[in-house]
Amino acid sequence: MTQTAFFVLVALTDEPRHGYGIVQEVDALSDGRVQLRIGTLYGVLDRLAADELIELDREEAHQGRLRRYYRLTDAGEAALADEAERMAEGARTAARRVEGRRGGAGKQPPGAVRPGLAGGGA
Repeated sequence: MTQTAFFVLVALTDEPRHGYGIVQEVDALSDGRVQLRIGTLYGVLDRLAADELIELDREEAHQGRLRRYYRLTDAGEAALADEAERMAEGARTAARRVEGRRGGAGKQPPGAVRPGLAGGGA
């Protein structure tokens, strides 16, 4: 899943949104790192709809123009959850590698018991 598709799905988790609303929400969610252009957005929306991850919620006329609102499907929510877990696992792997590279400060030998943790000594 592309970063853009990921953020579009995240933008649709709480409510249906129209194109410009999605652009604004993705900008906010990504702290400005993902800047969608309208042409790119509609290509992503078409692919997500074809994959049945999103669907048309409704159409409304606004200032003489038609606004299409999209919503996340159950399949879209599942795909988003899977992608979020995949990304989190990747981040955990990277963090372990960086910690190991830094000399493993605080690293316990295999099988060591850490005090205060569930199953560990007090």
